[in-house]
Amino acid sequence: MNHELEVSILKELMEQLDEGKNIDAGVQYKMPTTGYVCPQIAAKERELFFQNHTQLLGLSQDLPSPGSYITNDDFGTPILATRDKNGDFRAFLNACRHRGVRVAQENRGRKTLFTCPFHHWGYSNAGDLINVPDQEHFGVIDKSCNGLIELPAVERDGILWVHPQPDGELDVDGLLGKTLADELAAYDLGSLIYAGTKTITKDLNWKLANDTFGETYHFGKLHKDTLGQLNYGNNLHLKEFGPHHRFVTASKAIDRLKTQPESEWDIGVGAGFVLYYLFPNIQLIVNPGTCTLVKIYPDPERPGRSTSQIVVYFSQAAMDAQADQDAGKVTPDMIYGANEDRGPSLAATMEIFNSTIEQEDYLMGEYQQKSAENGLLTEIMFGRNEPALHHFHTTFRDRLGQPPLEKISA
Repeated sequence: MNHELEVSILKELMEQLDEGKNIDAGVQYKMPTTGYVCPQIAAKERELFFQNHTQLLGLSQDLPSPGSYITNDDFGTPILATRDKNGDFRAFLNACRHRGVRVAQENRGRKTLFTCPFHHWGYSNAGDLINVPDQEHFGVIDKSCNGLIELPAVERDGILWVHPQPDGELDVDGLLGKTLADELAAYDLGSLIYAGTKTITKDLNWKLANDTFGETYHFGKLHKDTLGQLNYGNNLHLKEFGPHHRFVTASKAIDRLKTQPESEWDIGVGAGFVLYYLFPNIQLIVNPGTCTLVKIYPDPERPGRSTSQIVVYFSQAAMDAQADQDAGKVTPDMIYGANEDRGPSLAATMEIFNSTIEQEDYLMGEYQQKSAENGLLTEIMFGRNEPALHHFHTTFRDRLGQPPLEKISA
């Protein structure tokens, strides 16, 4: 993000705080709760948004060197992603061509040969079938056309993209648009190092988990003892990029910037976080020296259940700065307390997602899910100060061919 844009966003947030106002979409909406519980809607979402839509798999340093690999089973197609001997990013269906057993079982690692545990057929990290044991007994196999099924894959500006269908169209420019693509490229995400993953599986629809990241109205209420210690809440900058958006809220440290010349303003200090929502299920949170990738997936069997994969990345400098910190001595004061200039450690970052997201936001989501499943609460409301929620659900409903959100009459 260029400095001129940073200053513009910080001024907008300062103005909201000075005037005691929040962002105002000028309209309220109501939405049927069927979107959180209906099996038919859930099935259509899995087909359109996950099985037939480009997926963000991770960042470049998830595959730091030739021989690296990662797997993903969360969006309906078992993926094996590799960096081959030439350093190229490749993606395959994680299924042996013999009987369909997964050839890689671990989440990540290094291998040049993937051996199916069932009958020991072997594949290179470029997907080539190179070994069929006892072939004289099995029969003739043309290895040249029985490698792993390859999927469209693109590495762009530090982000790994894959399409779940072998004949799927993967167009990053068309997916993001030039303005957003250029903005993401400026963060140098490809240099950030994988630091750790937290998995949260809870009894709430995937869109309710997504809604967690859609407003700051609740910060001073639900998060008053956690995230509310660092951020003001009830303020918001929002910029839409087609189905995606940028979402920024104010840190309490923004007040310090008012005494400094604009040339020294830093959004890493003044903003609680800069968050990019990438349709349909990605929340990408960027801060100086770190990035958190939140990937939200529906349960294939239960509309009222979802899994969030929280993946944390740090710059090498941030990793070095944290090398001597004892990860077992993270306290709430270290996370939410006085030293707001210190970048969080991996343990602190994970604790934030535990105490704030899992134990507070997602708990509220589970209550919402139960109310929706009861059937008596047939609709919910989105306020004028919740435009990101308007954007989420307007986009979802449009892509599903559903009627638009209904305006609430004054």
